[in-house]
Amino acid sequence: MSHVTSRRMEAWIRAEDPSAVGAVRRRAVQLAERAGFDATLVGQTAVAVSEAVSNLVKHAVEGSVLVRLHPEAPATVEFIAFDTGPGMADIARALRDGYSSSGTLGIGMGAIARIAAGYDVHSLPGRGTVLAMHFTASRRPAPPAPASGLTRPIGDEEVCGDSFAISTTGAATTAMVCDGLGHGHIAAQASQLAVELFLQVCEQEPLAIVDHLHRRMGVTRGGAVAVARLAGGTVAYAGLGNVSGWIAHAQGRKGMVSVPGIAGHQGARLRQHTYELPGHATVIMHSDGLSERWDPAHVPGLFARTPAVIAACLLREAGTRRDDACVVAARPGP
Repeated sequence: MSHVTSRRMEAWIRAEDPSAVGAVRRRAVQLAERAGFDATLVGQTAVAVSEAVSNLVKHAVEGSVLVRLHPEAPATVEFIAFDTGPGMADIARALRDGYSSSGTLGIGMGAIARIAAGYDVHSLPGRGTVLAMHFTASRRPAPPAPASGLTRPIGDEEVCGDSFAISTTGAATTAMVCDGLGHGHIAAQASQLAVELFLQVCEQEPLAIVDHLHRRMGVTRGGAVAVARLAGGTVAYAGLGNVSGWIAHAQGRKGMVSVPGIAGHQGARLRQHTYELPGHATVIMHSDGLSERWDPAHVPGLFARTPAVIAACLLREAGTRRDDACVVAARPGP
C-alpha cells in the first residue's frame, strides 16, 4: 500500500518577473539535495527548471510554477507549470533540439525533456500550456501514478485550508478532498486532521471513511469532505458538504452526489453511491476554490494526459484567487 498526502505549505511562484527564475531554481536545488541527488543531477535539475521558468517569464501570460517533492514517488522532485497563452500548436516539433518559437516553453523544450526523468505536456494555441516533469535520484522515471492532487492558497497566503490524501492498494485508488471551513491556519488545521483521520481508515468504504471524519472533526472548525474509491470499473463515492465530484472524459462529465453539511458539526444522513467508471474516464474532485463551470470540451486532449497535468490544467481553467483551492484527478490503479 502507498499513501499520498498534500503538502499545505506548497508554494506557487508567479512566473511574471525575471526574479522568479532564481526563486524556482533555489527551491529546486534545495529539494533535489533533500531527495539525495548527486551534485551533477542537482545541477541538471537546476538547468532544466531555470530554462522552463525563463521561457515562462519571456513568453507566457499569467505563468505559475510549483516545485515540490513528488507526493507519489520517493526521492523525486516534481515541477509543474501552467500559463494562459500563447500555447503550442505542435508539441512534437517544440521538443526537437534547436527549435525556436515565441510560444510558451518553445525554446529549450528538447533539452528540458532530455534532462527530466519523465514529463507530460498539454498545450492549446491561444489557451496556454501545462507542463509537468519530474527528476529522480536514480535517473529512472517514477512509476506512473494513478492519481495526483494540487492545492493553492487564497491570494498570496502561504497556508492552504484545503487538503487531499490518496491511497493506492493493488488496483484500487481511494482519494479524499477536504475543504476546511474558511481559510488560513484554522481551516488548515481542520483539513490536515481530515488527512490524518483518512489515513487511519483508508481501506474502509467511502461511506465509513466520511462517517469517521464527521465523528472526529468536531474539535476543529470543520469542513466539506468527499471520498471516492476507484476499482473494478466502478467508483464508490460519499461526500458531506460542497466538495464537487465528477466522472470526466473527452466527451463530457457526470456529477457525483454529496449530501449537505459540515463535517464535524452537522449534516444530512450520509449516503454512498456507486457509478460506472469507463476505462477512458478520470475522476475529478475539487473544492469550491474551483468553479464548477469547467467543460472537458473546452480543453481537447486533456483527459488523455497524466493526472498531474489534468489537475494543473483544471486549476488554471477553473481556479479562483478568492478562495483556497484543491483538485485531485484519479484513475484506477494498474
